[in-house]
Amino acid sequence: MRQTLQTPNVKVWRIMVSLTLFALDVPAYSAESEPVAASIAQKAELGQFMTPSAVARFMATQFDPNRFSDVVLLDAGAGQGALSLAFAEQWGMHASTQNRLSIHAYEFDPQMIKQLRPNIRALENDHRVKIQVIDGDFIEKAEGQIRLGKHAYTHAILNPPYKKIGTVSVARQNLALVGVETVNLYSAFVALALEMVKSGGEVVAIIPRSFCNGPYYKSFRDFILARAAIRSIHLFGSRNKAFADDDVLQENVIIRLQKGAVQADVTISSSTDAGFADLESRSVPFAQIVHPKDGQRFIRIPTDESGGALANMQNYASSLAMIGVSVSTGPIVDFRLKDQLRMQPGNGDVPLLYPGHFAGGVLQWPRPNFKKPNAIAENSVTRRWLYPIGFYVAVKRFSSKEERRRIVAYLVDPAKLPASPVGFENHLNILHGNRGPLPEDVARGLVVYLNAKVVDDWFRQFNGHTQVNATDLRSLPYPDLEDLIRLGRWAKSQPALTAQDIDQKIGTVW
Repeated sequence: MRQTLQTPNVKVWRIMVSLTLFALDVPAYSAESEPVAASIAQKAELGQFMTPSAVARFMATQFDPNRFSDVVLLDAGAGQGALSLAFAEQWGMHASTQNRLSIHAYEFDPQMIKQLRPNIRALENDHRVKIQVIDGDFIEKAEGQIRLGKHAYTHAILNPPYKKIGTVSVARQNLALVGVETVNLYSAFVALALEMVKSGGEVVAIIPRSFCNGPYYKSFRDFILARAAIRSIHLFGSRNKAFADDDVLQENVIIRLQKGAVQADVTISSSTDAGFADLESRSVPFAQIVHPKDGQRFIRIPTDESGGALANMQNYASSLAMIGVSVSTGPIVDFRLKDQLRMQPGNGDVPLLYPGHFAGGVLQWPRPNFKKPNAIAENSVTRRWLYPIGFYVAVKRFSSKEERRRIVAYLVDPAKLPASPVGFENHLNILHGNRGPLPEDVARGLVVYLNAKVVDDWFRQFNGHTQVNATDLRSLPYPDLEDLIRLGRWAKSQPALTAQDIDQKIGTVW
């Protein structure tokens, strides 16, 4: 066991660190008495959301304490210094009198730097600690260091900015120079930090969960999985509780990566909010996180509720392609076709379906007093976007932030529509048969299956935001065609279907 320094000066230093962390939870003001990134709009412009002290402390505890000897810490996007302070506090509890801590804190925002410098410079009251505040663009500076082969850091702790990267931006060009391909600043910062730590080094970051799935982050997932082992993932029970004061709707996770390490079981922890009072933790095999046969390399975060989903869904090995079903985003973007839209159908018009046409779970068309158009003109401009009349499955692309289900599927029943082509608005995903209708029993069976709780639980393992993309629906395992047909025939024989009916029926299929 390492000897811990117990001199009065270090005790005072620890108290000072604790008080400074507490102060960071209070709105900060610059020397000119102007709020530092005070408004949500200002924060969003820079993609910055400050780390609450409880979250910062929890992140610091995620590092292996047996590796707290001589440390060179990277804090990229340091803000007011909460993460550096929390790390220093944790390091001071485990390091010996001979150990040293060097912190390199990168920050781009001049207003933040006014707070950052005094906050973390005070750490140098302990002679073992040295601080560098690096003013400037982290991506630009990191690219230069990586190309020079500098891998100096033993640890990295990050609450990176969350903002899209322009396709022709300087940032995108700098990232390409070091082999990083990604679409958002947060994933860029994590990738660069992983490149800048030594082999065996650890990276702990709080980031949106959106990287876990979807095509846009496939390169980023490949990048981190090729270079590091996932050691732990922490999941917040509610999407807005990690940054409760900042109106953040993305679901965030805290992930710990170890560069060059052999992948082993992964610790999955969860808490209702950023207070961590109800913290729960367990270990799961890595094969439950990234399935060996998943070419998209989705990162799943299994919860206790999804345990049954994992066991049951693995019994299904079919895909949409194998059962002859395609899925597409609704092709009609209404603001691009304003002249073709009709509030009520007339001669030469055909149905245009929005999510609102499925209020109560059943297709209602046309809807009186509907705020959206009920129809679209059928002509040479619109015909290419229309589908032949028939059975389809519509799935909402967006749900409200705390809605009970992410996947909500509806039957498009041609009996409720005129005998004409039909248009689907962009907020719906459409399951179809190569741009044509599906057999009725297959369509009904898909609606039953997709609305089952076990499917929603499975989906939530890798999807942490409110959007359901066509790619997400393709990634699900599906029953074979015969099982879907049986489900569809059963559904047709029922006078009404409740969620309980569906879950009971799906349970009998396995």
